[in-house]
Amino acid sequence: MNMNQGRLSKTALVAALPAGFSGMFSRLAVMAACVGVLQACAVNPVTGDRELTLVSEREEVAIGQENYGPTQQSQGGEFKIDPELTAYVSEVGQRVARHSPRQLPYEFVVLNNSVPNAWALPGGKIAVNRGLLYEMDSEAELAAVLGHEVVHAAARHGAQSMERGVLLQGALAVTAIAASDNAYAGAIVGGASLGAQLISQSYGREAEREADLYGTRYLAQAGYDPEAAVRLQETFVRLSEGRTEQGWLQGLFASHPPSQERVQNNRQLVAQLRAEGYTGGEQGEQRYQQQMAFLRETKPAYDAFDEAMTLVRDDRVEDAQQKLDDAIAMLPQEARFHGLNGDIALMQRRYSAAIDHYNSALARDDAYFDYYLGRGLAFARQGNRSRAQADLQASVELLPTALAMNELGTMALADNNRNAAKQYFQQAASAPGSIGESARSAFLRLDVADNPANYLQTSAYVSNDGRVMVRVGNAAPMTITQASVELQASVGRERVRRVVDVRNLSAGDARDYDSGLVLPADVPPQAVQAQVLVRSAAVN
Repeated sequence: MNMNQGRLSKTALVAALPAGFSGMFSRLAVMAACVGVLQACAVNPVTGDRELTLVSEREEVAIGQENYGPTQQSQGGEFKIDPELTAYVSEVGQRVARHSPRQLPYEFVVLNNSVPNAWALPGGKIAVNRGLLYEMDSEAELAAVLGHEVVHAAARHGAQSMERGVLLQGALAVTAIAASDNAYAGAIVGGASLGAQLISQSYGREAEREADLYGTRYLAQAGYDPEAAVRLQETFVRLSEGRTEQGWLQGLFASHPPSQERVQNNRQLVAQLRAEGYTGGEQGEQRYQQQMAFLRETKPAYDAFDEAMTLVRDDRVEDAQQKLDDAIAMLPQEARFHGLNGDIALMQRRYSAAIDHYNSALARDDAYFDYYLGRGLAFARQGNRSRAQADLQASVELLPTALAMNELGTMALADNNRNAAKQYFQQAASAPGSIGESARSAFLRLDVADNPANYLQTSAYVSNDGRVMVRVGNAAPMTITQASVELQASVGRERVRRVVDVRNLSAGDARDYDSGLVLPADVPPQAVQAQVLVRSAAVN
C-alpha cells in the first residue's frame, strides 16, 4: 500500500533578519561549519594575537552603521538639548581614537539616559549616557571611558561575541545574545534587536583587561594623564560598594563590572607608562566642569523626571504627574518630559490631551520614536486610522517595536490587507510577553487559514476490518477548531474521494477518522493507493 503522508513545513514565527544580514550570517554559518578544515585567521590589530575571524571589517562597519541609530533610540535617544556637550565628547573621543592602530569610522554621541553607562558597537559606533557624565571630574577621566570603548570596537570584542554565537549555536543565534537580560528585549523586534543585545552583554574578563590596558595607553598617547584611569576605576569601585539602585545595576556595573583587580592592573600600567616617559599629561578638570555646567544645573529636573517614571511604573500616576510638572517647570524645553506627559494621558485614555503633549514633544525633538508611537496609538484609539498608520510607521522606521507592529497589523487586517497584516504580526511575534503572544496568535489565525497544510499532518491506513482511516495530527501551537481534509484513493480501477471534517483538534494531538470507504473483501490493502490532502483549517 503506497500511502503519501502530508508534509509539514516549518512555520515562520520569528521575524526575518534585515536585508543584507541573512546572506551574511548564512555565509558565517557555512564558514563556521568549515572551521575544522580551514580557519579564517587574522591578526588582531590591537592585541597582535592571531584569531579566528568570521566577520570582516566591512561587515563590522555595516553592522555598526545599521544599528547605531536604532540602538540610540532604544536607550533614550540623543541628548539634543545641549548639542555642544555632544560635540565636546566627540572631540575628546576622536582625540583618543586617533591613537588606535585600527582606524574605523569612529562616532561618539551623548544619550538622554540617566543610567550611568557607555557602550560600543562593532565598527566604532560609541555612546555615553548623560548619567555617566555626572560621575566624572575631569576630561582625562572622560577620555579614559571613551578610550576603553574605542578598544572594545577596535579589538573586535563585539564581533567576537557574534562569532562565538555562530560557532556555538548557528547563524540565527547571533540575534539571541543576552536577550534574557536585555531590558528592551520585550519591545524591539527584527534586526534592530541585534544592537540592543550586543550592548547589553557583559564582556569577559580578558576583554575588559584589554580595554583597560590599551585604552589607558591611548589615553596617555593622546596627551592625558593616565592616572585618570586609576582614579576612574577607584570611583567606580567605591560607587559599586553597597549600591542597590537598579539604574547602576543595569548600567556600567552590569556590562563593565569594576573590581580592585582592575584598579591594581591600572596602577601597574601607569607605572609602566611613567617609565616609558609618559609623565605629566592633561587633567582638563576646568574644561570638563565648564562643559558639564548645563548638565549639572539641570540635573534636578532630570531627577524629578526619573522619579516620575518610577512612579508611573508603580501605577502612582497622580504623584508622577506632580513630579513631572516640577521637571517641566525647571526645564520646559526638554522633549522627554512632554513625551511622558503624553504617555500618562494615553494611559488615562485622554487621547486628545495625549496628542497635544506628543505634539509638544515632537516640536522639540522630531527624531525620537516614542513620540510617534504614542501619538499613533492615540490616533488609533480615536479612529483616525490614516494618521495612526503614518505615525506608527514613522516610529518603526526609527525603532521597530512589537507594539507598533502589532497595531499596524491590526489596522492592516481591518483594511482586509491580509498579507501586510501577517508581515506585521510575524515581526511582532518574536517579542516575549503579552504583545508577542497576541501577535503570534493573530499571525497563526491568518496563516493556518492561508497555509493549512503547514499545520496538519495527514496519512491514511487500512484498519483490520477493511475500513480506510484518515489520521490527522495538529502541529500548530494552538487548537485547530475546524478543518477539512480530503482522502483521494485508487481501489483497483476505481478512484474514490472522501471529505473528512475535523473539529477541535488540540495542539500536538492526533486523531483517526473513518473516511467512510470500506474495501471489498477481495481487495488487499496493498492494492490501495491513497493520499490525504488538507483543504482548509481555522482557529478561533
